[in-house]
Amino acid sequence: MDEVWRWGNLGLAFLAELVGLGIFALWGWRTGGTPSLRWLLAIGLPVVAAVLWGLFAAPSANYGNPVLTTVVKVAFFGLAGLALWNLDHRSLAVVFVVVVAANLLIIRTGNLSPDSPNASSTTLRR
Repeated sequence: MDEVWRWGNLGLAFLAELVGLGIFALWGWRTGGTPSLRWLLAIGLPVVAAVLWGLFAAPSANYGNPVLTTVVKVAFFGLAGLALWNLDHRSLAVVFVVVVAANLLIIRTGNLSPDSPNASSTTLRR
């Protein structure tokens, strides 16, 4: 059951990351004035966010450290929440940020992250 809890929370974290990228794309599409700017923002913002996430916040990040990883995650999810708020989806913005914060807190305090030394590695060995 512990593995189900662990992988469920890690799956939710991954889903939140994908939703965040989608929010950036939607915000870029809706705020861009001209069609070319819409396409540029809708594609460019998620790409930039994904690259920064991969470099600094992913479990296998080459340049991540605890402080920088936390800053990137807070900026990523905070900006995604602000983008939803700006798109007049205020209730969704609050729900998104609260769910993400609770999920990250559970992962952090429960040592559930894939790179955690206390995390069970039975599934990773298979």
